[in-house]
Amino acid sequence: MSFTKLGLPASLVAALAEQQYQTAYPIQSAAIPAILDKKNILGIAKTGSGKTASFVLPILSNLQGSVLTKNRHPLVLVLVPTRELAVQVNEVFQLFRNALPERIKTLAVYGGVSINPQMMAMNGVQVLVATPGRLLDLIDSKAVHLSNVKTLVLDEADKMLNMGFKDEMNRLLEFLPKKRQNLLFSATLSPDLDSLSTILMKDPLIIKIETEESNIGQIQQSGYFVPDEKKGPLLRYLIKTNDLKQVLVFTSSSYKADNVASKLRKNGVKAEAIHGKKSQSARNNALNQFKAGNLPVLVATDLLSRGIDIAFLPSVVNYELPRSPKDYIHRIGRTGRADNSGVAISFVNPESVQHFKVILKKGKQWIEMIDSSTLDLQGY
Repeated sequence: MSFTKLGLPASLVAALAEQQYQTAYPIQSAAIPAILDKKNILGIAKTGSGKTASFVLPILSNLQGSVLTKNRHPLVLVLVPTRELAVQVNEVFQLFRNALPERIKTLAVYGGVSINPQMMAMNGVQVLVATPGRLLDLIDSKAVHLSNVKTLVLDEADKMLNMGFKDEMNRLLEFLPKKRQNLLFSATLSPDLDSLSTILMKDPLIIKIETEESNIGQIQQSGYFVPDEKKGPLLRYLIKTNDLKQVLVFTSSSYKADNVASKLRKNGVKAEAIHGKKSQSARNNALNQFKAGNLPVLVATDLLSRGIDIAFLPSVVNYELPRSPKDYIHRIGRTGRADNSGVAISFVNPESVQHFKVILKKGKQWIEMIDSSTLDLQGY
């Protein structure tokens, strides 16, 4: 559906056209008119389906004519699970706010950096994007007040629950006014998420777009049987022989991510690791270089995967297998987004063969497996 038919202001439609967005994705077609109409939304749609714009655009539209507010009393609160996602969501708000006649100030706040600059920047903020822990710190410091929030957004709500933010969110809800618009967006609908939506919402409009599992046909999946000691040479072999330019590699721990990135660099492949133990500036720098195409390989943990949103990411490698079929789908869903093709490769050591079979069976997947012993990895 064309954005011109969704009820958005002409200025936002023009801004979308400038960014080469002509046709709305299904989640956007369904959610934008409902949010403009101030309805509560539970939106379930696959990663990379345009969920962020589906709430950013109508929220900006609804703020027109009501941007004046008490200082340090934001009108919109967006809660996200990671620092990277906070930055990413705020960037989308900033991209489109400039198209509107009324000035709207947005701000992203998150841990891992000094709180003082964030406290100072809070003046005049109408849209606040925050991770739960840092937001509670700001509330405790009297730097922000939530009593005027008109719209609450929980982005990647399933991930927030899985990462143990339930207690923080319950505390935050105590600071919010009872009467408000609630918008929950998630890639999956889990029992925990369903119970949370019951608490937050009265008669929500449930928008469920096809699941990630049913829309990964454009991803070329393959796997390699490989012992742990050969994983490094195999990764370098694949990168060099296939001239891979932008590869997202998943590991199971921060230690392993650092180790893999270090060995890649020692063998002439430019790579960086990104995980929760890195400083915020280091994480931002690595992610920005990777997005810009200046860093061929980014090695990441699952914790940060949802902050890595790249429209045309060509390749994903599971250096170590994820814990669940859901995590597998989410990992490989980093590629093959927005109707683009992608490649997903999994390394399977002897101890994890059965686990991988379970992942594929539950996901109703079948992929070609290659025995790495048939490859000449000498020199890699």
